[in-house]
Amino acid sequence: MTKKDPYAALRYKEFNTFLLLRFAMVFAWSMQFIVIEWQVYSITKDPLSLGLIGLMEVIPAVSMALFAGHIVDQKEKKGLLLKCILAFSVISFGLFLLTWPAVVQDYATKTILYSIYILVFLGGLVRAFLGPTIFSFLSLLVPKKVYPNAATWSSSVWQIASVAGPAVAGFSITLIGVHWSMCSVFACSIFAMLFLSQIEKKPIMNPKIGEPVMQSLSEGLKFVFNNKTVLGAITLDMVAVLFGGAVALLPIFAQDILKVGPEGFGFLRAAPAVGAFITMLITAYVPVSKNAGMKLLSAIFAFGICIIVFGLSTIFWVSLAALFLSGVFDGISVVIRQTILQLKTPDHMRGRVSAVNSMFVGSSNELGAFESGLTAKLMGTVTAVVFGGSMTLFVVLTTGIISPTFRKLDLTKDLEEHENQE
Repeated sequence: MTKKDPYAALRYKEFNTFLLLRFAMVFAWSMQFIVIEWQVYSITKDPLSLGLIGLMEVIPAVSMALFAGHIVDQKEKKGLLLKCILAFSVISFGLFLLTWPAVVQDYATKTILYSIYILVFLGGLVRAFLGPTIFSFLSLLVPKKVYPNAATWSSSVWQIASVAGPAVAGFSITLIGVHWSMCSVFACSIFAMLFLSQIEKKPIMNPKIGEPVMQSLSEGLKFVFNNKTVLGAITLDMVAVLFGGAVALLPIFAQDILKVGPEGFGFLRAAPAVGAFITMLITAYVPVSKNAGMKLLSAIFAFGICIIVFGLSTIFWVSLAALFLSGVFDGISVVIRQTILQLKTPDHMRGRVSAVNSMFVGSSNELGAFESGLTAKLMGTVTAVVFGGSMTLFVVLTTGIISPTFRKLDLTKDLEEHENQE
């Protein structure tokens, strides 16, 4: 076997441009989410209102996911991606107007809150198409033999942007206010469109153009549910993240428990992504293909422990460390899952499989936010976080016991086969 090249995917110019585009969009989306979380809690002081942000986004994202995957597989990816970015820019501009001080003063809190929820709902609709489009577009920019490396670098950039977005949001709220922070989000979407313009159109990798919608959607679902490796990884991560969604309650911890203000909130929100990014860099050199199943189970178990520690902590640096380590272990999960999806999915089904993945894993973040907000309302903030972390541990232990096949999953041979392709 040839020596692993950790920079294989970076040797392709269009892939590098794609990484810049991905950074701009993830940075904008994560920054926007933080700004809106802060604004909503500031005007309502209600933990359930934070959970509803996630619910408003996940409803359209999940309900439209399969149809979006079908459209992505049928359409030219660059044009579709441009439409997604344009729609996001319009939504971010609308949120910019809703956070303008004059608007906040002149209109009732409920009017502003419901308007924000409507735009978040529309953002979820855009996300239903954006995720599968980006996943499919990536595979058109590099040869199949470097898919695992491309997935690692793409995930790394996602983590960098996830670090920068919350951190910048925290400081920008303090320095320039919520409304100008939203203006920065809008500017990022413009940069994303500029980066996209530097990438050529790619052929549609689908031999079944014109295929009936229901048949197409059915094939995507059948593929995922018949592939136990793909289904196991997606399901495990979905359930674990669903119950480990403590980050949705960070505005409460920052304002009422740790009392660290918007700057501390930005650091807390960025800490998991910092840990995950470090993991991504390490896995670019040291892949996690060997004993992947056991590593995935162990990583999510450790993630649950970190969430429990965070929930119990009343010391800022302990909370920060717990969130950082949760990101380290979550990063391992992301790399393994993305590698499985890239290696196991046929080219002509990438949109639909990514859509199913979005329904499971993508939605779990927002559903987890709603679950955290609801349980915080019913049980109290600290109890809700500890409960979520405990449920994560329970799910991992149950999976490890009842599924020895998944526990023994190894991706070494799959990686070697793809790396040896011409």
